Amino acid sequence: MAALNINLGNGLALNNPVLTASGTFGYGLEFQDFIDLNRLGGFIVKGTTLHHREGNPYPRMAETPAGMLNAVGLQNKGVDYFIEHIYPKIKDIQTNILVNVSGSCVADYVATAEKINALEQIPGIELNISCPNVKEGGMAFGTQCASAAEVVKAVRQVYHKHLMVKLSPNVTNIQEIALAVEAEGADSVSLINTLLGMAIDAKKRKPVLSTITGGLSGACVKPIALRMVWQVAQVVKIPVVGLGGIMSATDAIEFLLAGASAIQIGTANFIDPTITMKVIDGIEEYLSANDFDSVKDIIGAAFK
Repeated sequence: MAALNINLGNGLALNNPVLTASGTFGYGLEFQDFIDLNRLGGFIVKGTTLHHREGNPYPRMAETPAGMLNAVGLQNKGVDYFIEHIYPKIKDIQTNILVNVSGSCVADYVATAEKINALEQIPGIELNISCPNVKEGGMAFGTQCASAAEVVKAVRQVYHKHLMVKLSPNVTNIQEIALAVEAEGADSVSLINTLLGMAIDAKKRKPVLSTITGGLSGACVKPIALRMVWQVAQVVKIPVVGLGGIMSATDAIEFLLAGASAIQIGTANFIDPTITMKVIDGIEEYLSANDFDSVKDIIGAAFK
């Protein structure tokens, strides 16, 4: 049997390259009746902020052709609630648990990361730099090199375990952003976050989402995600975690062949809550059928 284990560095060793994407898997417990959580390479809990957030008004989700739009708005009860009420319930699951950290200013990111740094059974965080920087007029941290670098540098000073940085696709040059966060201490990068989209109800002649625009995910974004993962893998020395439209094992394998060291499954969890298990099995079958000894053998193999 082919080896599926992969090490992303700085204490984050995965028994297989399959992770779940933040915001699509709750706190993991919601899926324990469907899958064996211990079999996952890891899971990333929903976006966590320093303070309680109600999120955006309804409606905030919409189905689109081959995908979905969401504008949930990082609804969560804050990092202290996570530490007191959620962490005790999930800390003994035998896989890697990462917390997606979000904020509206650098200080929020830093304070949240510092609190999570003290949690023994959380080996890493995923920094969501697609959040709007309220002190700079609402532009997302991750859309400019300077602001992306600033928040990563500040968090790196207080967070000592694995620091994964989730990149926004809503940029002109994804490679520049990836290099900027790598230079400030990111241990890995994950991409892509959702694309900015919208939907209009022709009968009501109104936008479907209360916020007008939202994040587009699902099968429709895969070609863009795959292209960006390949681009970033060409220029950074740290591991790349690919996501965006992965709906099957074949999709996951394509991301690995493009240069990703691991992948995340997001929207597909809503369609099939057992998809992660099918993808793990499918990757293993592919490796065995093609006489590969390890998943490491196919990382970036499409361009070697």
